[in-house]
Amino acid sequence: MSRIEQVTAAAYRVPTDRPEGDGTLAWDATTLVVTMVRAEGMTGTGWTYAPAAAAGFVGETLAAVVEGRDALAIPAIWDALVRQVRNAGRPGLAGYAVSALDVALWDLKARLLGTSLARLFGPARERVPLYGSGGFTTYDDAVTAAQLTHWVHELGIGRVKIKIGESSGTRAARDLRRVALARRVIGDDAELYVDANGGYTAKQAVRQAERMREHDVRWFEEPVSSDDLAGLRLVRQRIGADVAAGEYGGDPAYFTRMCQAEAVDCLQADATRCGGYTGWFAACAIAAGHNLEVSAHCAPNLHLPAAAATPNLRHIEWFHDHQRIEAELFDGAADPSGGLAAPVTGEPGHGLTLRADAARPYRTA
Repeated sequence: MSRIEQVTAAAYRVPTDRPEGDGTLAWDATTLVVTMVRAEGMTGTGWTYAPAAAAGFVGETLAAVVEGRDALAIPAIWDALVRQVRNAGRPGLAGYAVSALDVALWDLKARLLGTSLARLFGPARERVPLYGSGGFTTYDDAVTAAQLTHWVHELGIGRVKIKIGESSGTRAARDLRRVALARRVIGDDAELYVDANGGYTAKQAVRQAERMREHDVRWFEEPVSSDDLAGLRLVRQRIGADVAAGEYGGDPAYFTRMCQAEAVDCLQADATRCGGYTGWFAACAIAAGHNLEVSAHCAPNLHLPAAAATPNLRHIEWFHDHQRIEAELFDGAADPSGGLAAPVTGEPGHGLTLRADAARPYRTA
């Protein structure tokens, strides 16, 4: 038995390269919480994008549940972690901490077995489709155009997404102008996606979709709040673009409700929020049971090995903030050129290693 000897966590605050915002939120930094699990001289690494308090929660509430257990018995550990956070509330900060630990446990297991996570999970494909994601509402036209040009015309990524729903849907005219700009920049062949982050009402989203039709928008993410399943279903029934949501899901019941409500054409799931790789595969099974594809939300390098093992995957979101952070703080980040990325197969685990010269954490546990 490979007993887990130590669990640690640290938080890193990484400033954005310029102010960012979407339909309902603005920010100037992103916090990365990294967890490490050690056994037999091996270290597994996981992470999530969450408040720094998640690092403290790992040390104060979760580490003792993991330490001393069999590192290969991930289902038993995962079940114990979920029970441990009952009174803290599974969605949100506690769920993010559990997710980061689960990823670290799977990385450790693969390393102990001397194989890559992609091979341990079993590949459904060698390379994973992706889309460029950014286009923040805080960007001016020049910055938006430069980002889209880089993705489509320099890297050859054939799918891109911009943020709309600015100021909770009160700047609809600017949203439409930015959609038109995006189409002009990317040309006729690339797919154009939009994300309102719940900024519109249902009928407003339907009207906006009708106005965006001339720009061939294929994907309308969170046209209304993900909590408004009836509103999502109404928009889905009225528009031609695929409606997507699910990024805030924290447990199987959340995804089940969304699928049963017929609220989405493609279910989003985020392994850094929904319970790590264990939670990811549960969400994918629920989607498959409703004849839906899944799309990985953010954390692109973390999702790669699991996404490659998911038959009903549509794509991964190559989110500007997270791909930049993962490339700067970790060795082994993937190359998205051509709109496809390959998980690491020639090294143990997920293949990413936190750099020794990474920025100093500002909270540890």
